[in-house]
Amino acid sequence: MNPRVLQETALRYFLEVVRCGSISEASGKLNVAPSAISRQIARLESELDTLLFERRARGMVPSASGELLAVHARHMQLEADRIGSEILALRGLQRGKVRLASSEGFAVDFLPAAIAAFRKRYSGIHFHLMVGSPAQATRHVREGDADIGITFSLKPEADITVSLRQPAPIMALVSPDHELAAKKHITLAQLQRYPLALPSPETTLRQLFDICCSRQNLAFESIFSSDYTEALINFAMLGGGVALAGEISVRYRIHQHRVVAIPIRDQGMDSRFIEVQTLANRTLPSATQVFLAFIKEHIPPGKLPLLPNPQVLTDIQTPHN
Repeated sequence: MNPRVLQETALRYFLEVVRCGSISEASGKLNVAPSAISRQIARLESELDTLLFERRARGMVPSASGELLAVHARHMQLEADRIGSEILALRGLQRGKVRLASSEGFAVDFLPAAIAAFRKRYSGIHFHLMVGSPAQATRHVREGDADIGITFSLKPEADITVSLRQPAPIMALVSPDHELAAKKHITLAQLQRYPLALPSPETTLRQLFDICCSRQNLAFESIFSSDYTEALINFAMLGGGVALAGEISVRYRIHQHRVVAIPIRDQGMDSRFIEVQTLANRTLPSATQVFLAFIKEHIPPGKLPLLPNPQVLTDIQTPHN
């Protein structure tokens, strides 16, 4: 095999086809003629003496060999980015970009505050945040599109290094003037008499809620359901009923006394975890390493990194089983 076949252009075209699932869509993303992409892939397949894609009616799917090459190509791309960042650092340029992927629960309250606080120290660092489901956030990290993933998880993921893992109990959210607001904790059975807003079944929160209710033969009718968690939280904040979320999703709003988070005592409602994820066997650029350490310091319950003197919320109770 000619080693030069694994040049940057060929691998870049190859990776874009892997991401898009078709040459035509990759052509639009790269602004390159489809024939040029086809030639590069054909050359790779010829030199490596293997098919890199399975051609299907609905697009192109990497073969086993293609998956192996994609892992190699992503690592090469990420390493090139890291070296570029390190060279800039050696020149004394306080620049860098951190690419984040998270589920919605981190994107509205915690991450904007963490980024704002971090940039007070390192104003030259820029950020890009992709928001999706927990599975999408992990996939962005695995495929090299994100440097750090912050999400809720129920189980370990392949090819992922977990830099921090801590429990993320599900809490009941109510407005400050709700009759439940003064309670130190609550049970699922006690919630049955109140209007309940629930997320879609694909979320880790809803999955745990359904499992715990099934164990106790509890039936709930959701009067408001949505795949947009913020709509449900705002519904509870405005006094419409009860919503469910983790403390980190509403941390600053708890501090501002806009919402009350009540621990739920039922076994299993504390089985969800916050995970800070990076790609296994990858050396992170300096800016990413520093931000990773920063968020690990501020994720523990009640930490408020944006305030002048970082404070800790003291009125959040720990669930008791």
